[in-house]
Amino acid sequence: MARTMKQSGAGVQYARALLELANERKQAEPVGEELHELGQIIEGNKSLLSFLSDPGIGQAEHTELFDRVFKGRLSQLVMNIMGVLNQKGRLRLLPSVIDAYQELLDDQLGKIEVDVTVAQRLDSATLEQVRQRISQALKKDAIVHQYVDEKIIGGMVLRVDDKLIDASVKNQLEAMKRQLMSRRI
Repeated sequence: MARTMKQSGAGVQYARALLELANERKQAEPVGEELHELGQIIEGNKSLLSFLSDPGIGQAEHTELFDRVFKGRLSQLVMNIMGVLNQKGRLRLLPSVIDAYQELLDDQLGKIEVDVTVAQRLDSATLEQVRQRISQALKKDAIVHQYVDEKIIGGMVLRVDDKLIDASVKNQLEAMKRQLMSRRI
């Protein structure tokens, strides 16, 4: 699903600061890749998220876990942001920081995520044509996520950020029905 900047304000601020530092060191994309992998680890391990969010667990225990599990595997920038969040008692914001960083980085790189819903799965060549047309229309590099919903009958539904473009056959039929019904009255 395409992301929208729904993260907490604090999470966005930490992500902005991290992106600025990463840009200064010309490491924005590698840091983004590390954060993406870290986010997948957190998402796949609910007990880790609980551990990070538990206010009863002290800074020392969190630091010990980070050093044991992540030291040498993550860049100093990523270790530092986790350390800052730990010191401030805001480790629960880590998933929000990761998501916000990815959005900010995508925006910096001119990328945009788009959800495309179709009645039948598109083959890779057709999906690439759709991606190119969307990229051209938006003047950004579209990252397309394809979903299938047979109820739309044909055509497609695009979601870009919080905008919905419904070019489905189902929507067109409903519009024709409304138009015909309004003429009866």
